[in-house]
Amino acid sequence: MLPQEIIRCKRDKGILSGQQIRDFINGVVKGQVADEQVAAMTMAIFLNGLNRQETLDLTLAMRDSGEILTWDDFDKPIVDKHSSGGVGDKVSLMLAPILAACDVYVPMIAGRGLGHTGGTVDKLESIPHYNTMTDNDTFRRTVKEVGCAIIGQTGKLAPADKKIYAIRDVCSTVESIPLITASILSKKLAAGLQYLVMDLKCGNGAFMNNFEDAKALAQSIVNVANGAGTKTTAILTDMNEVLGKSVGNALEVKEALEYLQGQNIDERLDAVTKTLCTQLLLQSQRCYSQNEADTLFREVLASGKALEKFAKMVAALGGPQDFVEKADTYLPQAKFSKPIYAKQSGFVRSMDTRAIGLSIIKMRGGRTIPGQKLDLATGYTQFVQVGDKVDTQTPLAIVHYQDEAQYETARQDVLEAVQIVDKQSAVLTPILLKI
Repeated sequence: MLPQEIIRCKRDKGILSGQQIRDFINGVVKGQVADEQVAAMTMAIFLNGLNRQETLDLTLAMRDSGEILTWDDFDKPIVDKHSSGGVGDKVSLMLAPILAACDVYVPMIAGRGLGHTGGTVDKLESIPHYNTMTDNDTFRRTVKEVGCAIIGQTGKLAPADKKIYAIRDVCSTVESIPLITASILSKKLAAGLQYLVMDLKCGNGAFMNNFEDAKALAQSIVNVANGAGTKTTAILTDMNEVLGKSVGNALEVKEALEYLQGQNIDERLDAVTKTLCTQLLLQSQRCYSQNEADTLFREVLASGKALEKFAKMVAALGGPQDFVEKADTYLPQAKFSKPIYAKQSGFVRSMDTRAIGLSIIKMRGGRTIPGQKLDLATGYTQFVQVGDKVDTQTPLAIVHYQDEAQYETARQDVLEAVQIVDKQSAVLTPILLKI
């Protein structure tokens, strides 16, 4: 196998055979393909694309690069959700324990931050001693005993994707439908899922910033996943503004915990979480009508069962036994916090959500190189939403920062990102399409 010849084929817009794809991916895992060659191949795919069969072959090759979990001895549906990435998207943190409280199993293998978007694994690492890189036995045991577990990719599950994912993040090859499809599904298929719902973000804070691209990604994922044997649907959701009120790792964990406690619930965040949850309950036939699924969703939140599942998951994966009760003492906090005020009165018409995500990277809450240690405490709370009324005494957001230079940069970023006009704009619809 000559990696450069396989790269040349795709560079010249050729069609890769299944064998060529398997050889290249095996070479990545065995160290026979250099990082530079992975970067070149992902750029060739980014520029020239893959057809449906190539995308399926790439997904299966990446899935088969490591262990594949089986759940034959589990007596409830095995379900999961995955997001294509957004700004302020902490849905997984709530959805996994909610679904577990609805009596299904949720073995969730999540990712780190990618590009301008935050990562579920990074957020969970805000919780002291929470082990996101646990072994498969602990993962399975936690799912069995608690009902859910959220971890990162171990060295044994889809190891090819783990390496390719890190290289894509710093080589500007993130926004590629075939690469996103293969990256997401290699992990999900390796997890042995029976049912999957995709949360495909669409808007200026998503990797797919227009509706047609997002729809194409959704269709690609649904086609490949169902072709590989996992029953899959997709929901397109809006990402033209921050999802929820917070952005930043520890701050998003705090908002997710408040949601599970029934406090400070953001309507858009609630709508997305509820839609994804009820879709999986219907897909897995845990519920047989929308009304039944809606009722169950509300019951497990109101009763505290979902909060209890979250607490048990944290403890089972090494976190504090009393994390839920004492989250403020455990989560890292920035040295300072200060509001950013609008320069004029009016209404929020729009925001450059991607720029807000990039501002988190400037505060060291996201990566510029693979493996970079993050500042998990920085970010924003009380972020305004489209349609909100503001004035010079109303914060656009509260910045959590470590030094004054960091605050000034964040302040400028937010003032440039948030557009204020005299007339109120319509509130954005969070759910765009179901596929």
